[in-house]
Amino acid sequence: MCFQGLITEVVDMFKQLMKRCQWLLDDCYLDIRLLRVELPAVIHKNRKSMLTRPCAFIQFILWITMAQIPGQEDKEKTTALKDLLSRIDLDELMKKDEPPLTFPKTLEEFEYAFNEQGKLRHTTTGEAFVFNAREDLHRWNQKRYEALGEIITQYVYELLEKKCNMTKAILPVDVTEEEPRSFIYLSADAMSNPAKLLVLIQGGGVVRAGQWARRLIINQDLDSGTQIPFITRAKEEGYGVMVLNPNENHLEVERPAKPTPLPSSEASDEPAEKRERKDDREGKKKRDFYEKYRNPQREGETEQIPIRENGSPEEHVLYVWDHFMSKATARNIFIVAHSYGGLSLVELMIQREAQVKNRVCAVAMTDSVHNIWQQDASKSIQEWLQQHCRNWVSSPEPLDTPLEPMLPDCPRVSAGTERHELTSWRSFNSIFQFFGEALPTGDEYEGSSNTVTTRSSHRTKHDHNHDHHD
Repeated sequence: MCFQGLITEVVDMFKQLMKRCQWLLDDCYLDIRLLRVELPAVIHKNRKSMLTRPCAFIQFILWITMAQIPGQEDKEKTTALKDLLSRIDLDELMKKDEPPLTFPKTLEEFEYAFNEQGKLRHTTTGEAFVFNAREDLHRWNQKRYEALGEIITQYVYELLEKKCNMTKAILPVDVTEEEPRSFIYLSADAMSNPAKLLVLIQGGGVVRAGQWARRLIINQDLDSGTQIPFITRAKEEGYGVMVLNPNENHLEVERPAKPTPLPSSEASDEPAEKRERKDDREGKKKRDFYEKYRNPQREGETEQIPIRENGSPEEHVLYVWDHFMSKATARNIFIVAHSYGGLSLVELMIQREAQVKNRVCAVAMTDSVHNIWQQDASKSIQEWLQQHCRNWVSSPEPLDTPLEPMLPDCPRVSAGTERHELTSWRSFNSIFQFFGEALPTGDEYEGSSNTVTTRSSHRTKHDHNHDHHD
């Protein structure tokens, strides 16, 4: 956000706050005209704290303003106002008039759909998705976006199953009915293809199996944001395909309500009757205050139950290697690892170095966040990465331009974009060319005839053109 835009946003928030706090000003006989601050100068001086906690900064503005009020009587009133404001969580106060946090459960109810180009558009207006559906309600807009994201996740699963003919494999493989579970996706020949297996590992965050970046799916298109083009191309070229799900690490359940603490049995100097009356008065004051000025919507508290042996991305990749990748019949395994997926892959090598070296033919990383020094990778792992791995990183340089190495591991080349989330899509053709060159002579396998197409993948061909703009 530009500096002037930031000033405007703070001023708007300040005006709203003043309207909601007018009762405070009236009670303390403060003139609203006194609340004048040189906002640009103050913002510039305190821009770092404002960027991280804007509501705290508004409170800071109030402190400065009230400090300018002269006179002993006014100072006492100002002190009282400060004390009262110190008990207000301004972030919560701004949520007071927030609409209900209930959102549609399907794309149709959201009134959005993917068009023939795989772009998400409003079914009535044809417009792209708008994040700020309601001004000045950032939390509500964010929750709405997350609700749409969950629907997108299910939509991509449906594409993997119905359009890509992938099937789920449940994790752990010996899961009981009572246990939380995860899954990966396998092509029909993922475990039986004798020549080639392609493994896709996404980055960290909210994305699930089949996705590179939720933001791209919602704001750009399915081709750039999902792994479907990689699956389609791999099947056309005779690969079995395995889609990992490294961020599905736990089951989230509602946390039981905490029991009401029993009154303290310790002795008190006050008579019991007097103490009870005092507690009642204090309790009523607190209830009235919170009811009137701190009554935003409360989200239910939840707790996370980890999935056995899949409680983190690193655990997941290791588990899938032990139970699926290492047991596949393919002579050559190829891996695409984006962002945190690269770190998980290096961790796999540390744990299963000999096995990985024996089975993996080549690794394509895209803006990987691994660090061979922090992860304590051995010299032999570093040397193997130099020979069998390539990392397409975000860079303003043209696609495939060699870049200076940062660490003595896999070579770095430009992905042809400065946007981290786009690196996998922009390097799409280069990755398959890299794999083709790494494949040992005689291991070509053209046994797959299940060409997969989706509404968004009509452009995904061997001569795919990536010369579009961000």
